Amino acid sequence: MLLLQGCAGNQVVREHATPLLPAEREATWLGQWARLSGSQHPDKSGFALLSSGQDAFSLRVLLSEQADRRLDIQTYLMGDGQTTRVLLTRLLAAAERGVEVRLLVDDIGAVGQGRTLAALDTHPNVQVRVYNPLGFARGTLTGRVLASAPQAARQHRRMHNKLWIADGALAIVGGRNLGDEYYSASEPRNFTDLDLLTLGPVVDSLSHSFHLYWNHGLAQPIARYHRADHSAWRQLQASLGDWFEANAGSPYFADLRQRYADIEQGPLVGRLHWGEGVALWDPPGKPAWHGRPAFERTMAGALYETLGQPKESLVVVSAYFVPGRLGTQLLSEMADSGVAVDVFTNALEATDVPIAHGAYQVRRQELLDSGVGLYELRAEGEPDDGIAFGVGSSASALHIKALGIDDERVFIGSPNADPRSVWWNTEVGVVATSPSLAAELQELIAIGKSPSLSYRVSAAETGGLDWHTVLQGESVRLTREPGGFWRHLGAALGRIAWLEPLL
Repeated sequence: MLLLQGCAGNQVVREHATPLLPAEREATWLGQWARLSGSQHPDKSGFALLSSGQDAFSLRVLLSEQADRRLDIQTYLMGDGQTTRVLLTRLLAAAERGVEVRLLVDDIGAVGQGRTLAALDTHPNVQVRVYNPLGFARGTLTGRVLASAPQAARQHRRMHNKLWIADGALAIVGGRNLGDEYYSASEPRNFTDLDLLTLGPVVDSLSHSFHLYWNHGLAQPIARYHRADHSAWRQLQASLGDWFEANAGSPYFADLRQRYADIEQGPLVGRLHWGEGVALWDPPGKPAWHGRPAFERTMAGALYETLGQPKESLVVVSAYFVPGRLGTQLLSEMADSGVAVDVFTNALEATDVPIAHGAYQVRRQELLDSGVGLYELRAEGEPDDGIAFGVGSSASALHIKALGIDDERVFIGSPNADPRSVWWNTEVGVVATSPSLAAELQELIAIGKSPSLSYRVSAAETGGLDWHTVLQGESVRLTREPGGFWRHLGAALGRIAWLEPLL
């Protein structure tokens, strides 16, 4: 159990845009906590999985409340929901204590949030920047997409990174953006997602990555695109306060209060695992490069070099799995060489991007023929079977981006296993070498792959594919891929070969 408690000390607002120095970090309560936690593990990094959306949200709130000097937040998407409003309230409260808050949002993920972000930016201790911005048609997503057409070669490339760094001492990296669906607070549909809490040396590298993005020319102040009165943050703070007072009794917040009423029954995160950590990220200028970059210049290339060839096993967990010709060949060769290869992705009925699923459909038979195991998360599991996997009573879709390698290493970050993450978007993630962390990830994946939550895809004896699962307690074999008409239509579009490199 990790119990992060303490009080803020003296704060100093820093005008420079560099990572905190070690002395500055260790002067904070979180920095001292991280140093003491790692005192028995010199030169190692600490890791904890955040599989519960409620825990992931609560930890972000707690880190915001306990930060003394700086909060650095990087996200692809910022929605306007109850969890986002609470986090914005906590960020303003931190700024009022003297904490420097830096928020970096991909510009297309900030569509419709310009006025809120501009108001937030007027606080003396808050800076907001948008990545790869477009100077006009910023009000709606439809208008933004149409206006981007003349610059499509660059505007379709996005900053997909997700980071939450508190006092340069603790960092959260993974798949979660800012939005209710990432924290089990949305109805009727949530994402099953995963973050990694990190402390120790790897946080220095993650902080450096944020610094590079923050200071890059593609990161522009929100004030260049949205005007706001110098005291607009006060109106934002007041409106957020009024909203929270009116909604404090919502079912989600009531459930959170009950969940953490007894800390012994509801720890925010599990035990820490210790080991080597390597932070990887794409160069921040990648969206402005001409053409497709060389593989070795991408984060995917660095990940491939860092991991090397698995010796015994590889598990790929990806919301959108589009291996393409080369990826399919690579996984098939691994399976042929005796490596146990499993892939866990969304079923057609669960995915929110059927086109991407169609590009995966055309590769399934070849993967199965080579011995690769395929598992697809259902839209709805059997009642109460998926709580440990982050699947509650509402419908769910997989949003995890993770790898498990040889029962000793894991990768958790923002990229999907698709061409978009390799070639076009920027991404960030951490490779951790820790057998105990790898075992915990494998246990979590095993729950998700269970027949009550997922389909196991196999080649049918008569040709085609079968989907094996458990429905109402009975084992069944489906001979037609589950999913409605419009999903099958979207998947059919995704099977067009020329779309695959862009997905």
